[in-house]
Amino acid sequence: MDELKAFLELTVMLVTDPRTVVLFTLLIVAAVIDVRSHRIPNWLTVSGLVFGLVYSACVPFWRGHGFLWALGGAAIGFAVLFPMWLLRMMGAGDVKLMAMVGSLLGVQALLPALAGTLIAGSIFAIGYSLRHGKLRHMLTNVGRILRSNSVAVAAGIPLSISAGGWESVGKLAFALPMATGTIATVVATHFGFL
Repeated sequence: MDELKAFLELTVMLVTDPRTVVLFTLLIVAAVIDVRSHRIPNWLTVSGLVFGLVYSACVPFWRGHGFLWALGGAAIGFAVLFPMWLLRMMGAGDVKLMAMVGSLLGVQALLPALAGTLIAGSIFAIGYSLRHGKLRHMLTNVGRILRSNSVAVAAGIPLSISAGGWESVGKLAFALPMATGTIATVVATHFGFL
């Protein structure tokens, strides 16, 4: 009976907040497209971003936190993942997708979603490397990247993952862990677990 009550509460949350419906739908669509093509289309990220900003200007998240709250969420989502794009650890579509997530969640709800996304991304990366028999190779790459870039930061040299003689273990469709982590944290927050 408790499971049915929880399911009904989740359904009410989805139906009563268009931001959540749009967010979950676009994240699932992005994950499917990314898994199939390793691309996230601009029409998806831009339309979600515009919807998040416009809707939040008309219907604030809470107590007047509207357009600027959504814009701040988009900026934080973009800023957190942008360095990973600079280091060629993820694609530009992933960065734009997280900006879209930020516009639909706002500043406060974005922070747990970012944490959930990074945790899910780590789990998916480990699973991917285990499946392909490259876990040791992946961990060696991570160690090299951290060592070379910590020295670069200390010396004031621009960050790079190309210097260090490492070879990629493969390409992970990051929209999948982004969808998983974000949806899980939104649902967990709704039910009071976060």
